[in-house]
Amino acid sequence: MAEFTMELSDEQKEVRDWLHGFAADVIRPAAAEWDEREETPWPVIQEAAKVGIYSLDFYAQQYFDPTGLGIPMAMEELFWGDAGIALSIVGTGLAAVGVLANGTEEQIGTWIPQMYGDASDVKVAAFCSSEPDAGSDVASMRTRAVYDEAKDEWVLNGTKTWATNGGIANVHVVVAVVDPELGSKGHASFIVPPNTPGLSQGQKFKKHGIRASHTAEVVLDNVRVPGSCLLGGKEKLDARLARAREKAKQGGERVKNAAMATFEASRPAVGAMAVGTARAAYEVALEYAQTREQFGRPIIDNQGVAFQLADMRTSIDAARLLVWRASWMAINGKPFTAAEGSMSKLFASETAKKVTAQAVQILGGNGYTREYPVERMHRDSAIYTIFEGTSEIQRLVIARTLAGMPIR
Repeated sequence: MAEFTMELSDEQKEVRDWLHGFAADVIRPAAAEWDEREETPWPVIQEAAKVGIYSLDFYAQQYFDPTGLGIPMAMEELFWGDAGIALSIVGTGLAAVGVLANGTEEQIGTWIPQMYGDASDVKVAAFCSSEPDAGSDVASMRTRAVYDEAKDEWVLNGTKTWATNGGIANVHVVVAVVDPELGSKGHASFIVPPNTPGLSQGQKFKKHGIRASHTAEVVLDNVRVPGSCLLGGKEKLDARLARAREKAKQGGERVKNAAMATFEASRPAVGAMAVGTARAAYEVALEYAQTREQFGRPIIDNQGVAFQLADMRTSIDAARLLVWRASWMAINGKPFTAAEGSMSKLFASETAKKVTAQAVQILGGNGYTREYPVERMHRDSAIYTIFEGTSEIQRLVIARTLAGMPIR
């Protein structure tokens, strides 16, 4: 087990500096354009693929970093560049984590490479869990998967929403209900291969922030997938459902469903994204405060501004430490006995919203215009307290964990 440390190794520093350079030289110069266009920045994704950032190999190396810091370090640097473009680059990772968390070795080897493509023909993937009537309330999910034993196929019907890369993805990972009586424990995840009949894109959302990231509904109309597309396989699913039914009879159960397993694994990474955006806004505000003069002196000489910057930096560093702790715990198999993953996302997300708002305030009128990036960063930061579990849901998870109550 790797020791917890706040000091990156020389190799990690080299990777961090490489990512920072890409974020500064490629992502940031393109940020305003793709925010205005509200389109997937395919040229930037392709550039990331050319240098090896958008690839299975790169994310695998970071994912299996024994310190656990590879992924949060990468997320922070890319989102420091721009949240919308960075999410377009890393959005496939949520679907990949869904396969890693629930799939067999054969499924992992077959489908994850198809999620990325290669530098000459980049692909993306989508993880589809939320629904119009079931966002945080996963127990209310309506998308159904029915097994056709004669053909060894699963038939999926329903509508997913808020899906990053939804409809434009090469591979979709869809969470569906297989046993309605078990509520959230009766869910399973399925691979929907490329060009599968019946899957289509519904509404594409025009968003407040992260506009360069494609977000849409995914409609499933009698979508048939082979039995091999059930993540984990039917034998494992049947055993899990049997355990859930038995424990339900005994008055309660705590078997995790597929969507929750994916979100638990990704929450510290989302916290790292928020840290990157917060850090970017803080750095803009700091530089502005050092150079902007009022009444014959830089505005950082005023306590009202200086104290804000002190609080901003303190919160950012605290958020990063919570993210690093949760990431280290996860890679070393230490259980989140106090919901440390949710803690990291909660604090980092709220920090991003607060710090970007303070940055706008420090820049004054300039901060409210699109001539300065803090306006965009402030809009982007709102998503962190919403997706992959709202701040309210994170507090509920933390409170229930502390109380020893089941997470539903």
